[in-house]
Amino acid sequence: MKKGFLYKSCLIAALAIAATACDDDVDMGNVDTGNIGIPEGSVLYLTDANGGSGHASVDFRDATSYQIVLNATAEATVERSVNLVYDKSLLTTYNDRNRTNYEAYPEANFTISDGGKATVNAGELVASPLTLTINSDGSLDPEATYVIPFRVDGVGDAVVASASKSLLVFVKDITALPDCHKVVLDDEGNEVEGIKIFSVMEVNDTNPLNVLRYTLQNSGKYMVDALVMFSGNINYNEETGKVYFFANPQVSTLLANSDKYLKPLRDRGIKVIMGVMCNHDRACIANLAPASAKLFAQELQDLCDAYQLDGIFWDDEYCSTINPPPAGFVRPSNEAWSRLAYEFKKINPTRWNIAYGYSTTNRATAIDGVEPGEFIDYVLPDYGYSMPDYSTSFPGMPKNHWGAYSCECAQGRFKSEANFQAMREGGRGAIMMFAMDPFRSTVSGQDNAFRQMARAFYDDECVVDVNCKYEPDHK
Repeated sequence: MKKGFLYKSCLIAALAIAATACDDDVDMGNVDTGNIGIPEGSVLYLTDANGGSGHASVDFRDATSYQIVLNATAEATVERSVNLVYDKSLLTTYNDRNRTNYEAYPEANFTISDGGKATVNAGELVASPLTLTINSDGSLDPEATYVIPFRVDGVGDAVVASASKSLLVFVKDITALPDCHKVVLDDEGNEVEGIKIFSVMEVNDTNPLNVLRYTLQNSGKYMVDALVMFSGNINYNEETGKVYFFANPQVSTLLANSDKYLKPLRDRGIKVIMGVMCNHDRACIANLAPASAKLFAQELQDLCDAYQLDGIFWDDEYCSTINPPPAGFVRPSNEAWSRLAYEFKKINPTRWNIAYGYSTTNRATAIDGVEPGEFIDYVLPDYGYSMPDYSTSFPGMPKNHWGAYSCECAQGRFKSEANFQAMREGGRGAIMMFAMDPFRSTVSGQDNAFRQMARAFYDDECVVDVNCKYEPDHK
C-alpha cells in the first residue's frame, strides 16, 4: 500500500447524527421546535421517541417508521387525548409563509397507528407511542423533499401546547435512487451476489464522493460497494497508559461533515468503513491484552454509532512494540488481533470486519471456540498476490468473501480483464482498489480497470461519469 504519516490532532468530538437526518437542510420557518409553548397547568405536547421535538425529517429506502409520543406536563385525573389529522392546508400555509414549494407526501403511502389517536391515561405522563409507517411506491423524485402535514386536535377539554398543534414530517424517499447491490447469474442460471469492489481511499487528499464515478450501463448500479477511509489509527496515551482511536484533521473533517461527504454514499447502499492502523507507537491492533481489546472495541463501536459507520478495516502496519510488553499489552500475534476483531464483532454483529491480508492480519485464529469466518467478513490481499488460498488462514470464511488481485491506482498497478474473469470463475467475491482518485495521472488506467471489471464481474458495461471529479475540499 501507499502509506504516509498521519498528522496528529485530536479527534473532533463525536456528533450525534440521527438515523433520520435529512440530506438537505430543511428550513423549518416559523415552526417552533425549541419551545413547546406550555401555559400554566397540565397540557399535552408531542415529542419523538427520544424526547426531541415532534417535528421530524425522515429519509428512507423502501419503507421506514417514526414514533410520535404524546406527553403531559402533569398527571391528569382523567385521560387526555389528541387526534392527528392529515391536513394539506397546513402545508399550503407553511409554503406561503416560508416561500417554499414542498409537495405533500402521498396519503396512500403512509399509515399511522390507532388511527392517529393518542391518549395519556389518568395518573400518567406519557401515552403509548404512535407509529407513523411510511412506504414507497418508487415513483417519487429521490432528490426532492416531501411533507406529511398533521393537524393536532385536542379531544374534549384537552389542552394542546401551541407548538404541538401541528406536526410537519419532512420526508425524502430515495427508493428510486440506484444502489450498489449487484447480482449476476451463475453457471446454473441462478442469481448470485456480484463481486464486491472495495475502494480503500487515501482520504487525506481525495474526496470520498469520487467513488460515485462508476455505474453499470444496463442496471444503473454503482460499481463501488464499500468506501474504506484510509486511515484512522490506534494510538497510545502516555499519561493514561491506554489506547484510543485517533483521527487526523482530514479524517476528522469527513466525520464531522458526514452529511456532505458520506451520507450520499450510504444513500446508495455503499458501505462506509473506517480504516484502523498503527501509528508508530506501542499501540498495535495485534498486541492488545484481552481486557484492552474489549475496551478498544467498545470505543470503536461508539465511533461507528456516532457517525453511522458500517465496520472496520484492520491494517497491522507501523507499530513500534516494546518487549517485554507493558501492562495491557501482549507480544504481537494472530491471536491478539483476532481477539480484537472478535470483540468488535460481538458487540457489532451487523457491521463488517475486513482484514487487510498483510503482516499479522494475514491470518486469524479461533477465539472462544468461534472460527474466524464467523467474525471476519472479508479478507483483501496485499499487492503481488493473485488468488491466495485463505481456507487455512481464515477457517470458516466462504470463498466468495476472499479477495484477489488488489490494484494500486496511484501507482498504476492494475490487473487485466483476464485476471478479473479468473476471479469470477474462481469464486472470489472481493477486490481492493487502493487510492482511487480522478485527479491522478493514472486515471485513464483506473477508468479502464473499471470498464474491464464491469464486463468480467457483472456482464455489463461501465459508464464513467467524467464530471464526477470532486475536489478534496476537506483538506
